[in-house]
Amino acid sequence: MKDLIVTGPFSEDDYNELVRQVVAVLPWSHNLLLMSHNLSSEQIVFYANEIVSKGWSRDMLRHALKAEYHLSIQTIEKSNNFDSTLPTLQADYANEVFRCCYNLGFIDAVEPLKELELERRLVQKITNFIMELGIGFSFIGNQYTLTYNEKEYRVDLLFFHRRLRSMVAIELKIGEFKPEYVGKMNFYLSLLDKLEKAPDENPSIGIILCAEKDHLEVELALQDVNKPIGIAEYQYLLPKNKLQELVTDEMKRSKGI
Repeated sequence: MKDLIVTGPFSEDDYNELVRQVVAVLPWSHNLLLMSHNLSSEQIVFYANEIVSKGWSRDMLRHALKAEYHLSIQTIEKSNNFDSTLPTLQADYANEVFRCCYNLGFIDAVEPLKELELERRLVQKITNFIMELGIGFSFIGNQYTLTYNEKEYRVDLLFFHRRLRSMVAIELKIGEFKPEYVGKMNFYLSLLDKLEKAPDENPSIGIILCAEKDHLEVELALQDVNKPIGIAEYQYLLPKNKLQELVTDEMKRSKGI
């Protein structure tokens, strides 16, 4: 397929002209799928860019249309600096791999946990955690020790992602995001790249997992950082209905039911 990367803003007439160009560039099966949905000219151009830049098959386009991908992408505020610290293709894929929020309800917490206890439970249920992270992650270890200049430093959780070909360091924080967390992660990534990264691997990526974050504060904290770092929130308190089930089950057991 030919290159087709267009950005706005454009007038409606401009978009109509672009749509005519899109028809000439995309495979006819993709065009038929786009025309079968009630999309504006702007949305058609958006999907055309995604098809060309990411090599979407017809099935991938169908799934994206079904999920109304054009709506979800507009509401996501990136809490990472991948675009400025990674090659374009790797940055695009990293943005797809890492989410802005993770649900850790599988650790069965009914009250806030201390960082070491949160880490212990995640390691105990590491299979569940990897499933929540997504496809392609392999667990290397927790409290992974890096020794440099006769000092020891420990990464909370260390993974390797096969398709990104990068080590992924995860730091757990029980409270809200603080800018100083970025400096610590940046240092850990430098150590990983210096001590552990193989010649054929890509730069290590850091994820700071905290209870909450302020997007503007995150954006400023990452502004001049040259290592790829993302900030994500987590939820680990059980949903209300699950908590009620636990309470009910406990009451039944206490009554011998």
